Amino acid sequence: MRIRPLAVPSQHGHLEALLWYPPSPPLATALVCHLHPRLGGNMHNNTVYRMAKAWTSAHVTSLRFNFQGVGKSTGGLREARGLEEGLGELEDAQSALDFLHAQHPSLPLFASGFSFGARTALALALKEPRVQRVLAVGVGVDFFDMRFVAQLKKPIAFVHAENDEFGKLQHLQALARQVQAPTRLFVVPHAAHLFLGHMQSLEVQLAQAIAWLGEG
Repeated sequence: MRIRPLAVPSQHGHLEALLWYPPSPPLATALVCHLHPRLGGNMHNNTVYRMAKAWTSAHVTSLRFNFQGVGKSTGGLREARGLEEGLGELEDAQSALDFLHAQHPSLPLFASGFSFGARTALALALKEPRVQRVLAVGVGVDFFDMRFVAQLKKPIAFVHAENDEFGKLQHLQALARQVQAPTRLFVVPHAAHLFLGHMQSLEVQLAQAIAWLGEG
């Protein structure tokens, strides 16, 4: 596997990013979005790292990046209202998607993210026809307004902690039933939102979720 540091062009300058290549020719490409910037989220978060690793292990090139104002990415953290809506971060995800697609224009393109990043990936998939499938980890269905997900018509694999404090399993299941495409839920037993102490179980569920996405 090979990791290439990058500065991805964006409207506010650039996004600090890491492009991770599998050892063999890639079958697809995947964008990986990190959790809430104002809660210390960045592309080096344990869960985000394991998502990128899981994609690469499945022979998918992954691009993880820092949202504006995080790490070496230009721009500043959004004010509370803008951050809640995620508009600036969605623009960042669009810039990263454009870059990733330009690198591999003939390959299928997936979007993925953790927590706030999952919400961003789902919102990007709704507006961006190039995104074929979504991996959404730790969706804060009880924290963010997620009603827009019901409009999606693309397969979604949800990976969720059994005891996630930002989204009860039954609430996520109710949301998934509204999606107008196949969905599947992969649960990490006994874990809370950050999956602390359950990273090995998380890796197992990520691998199964990505395999399911690749079946379609």
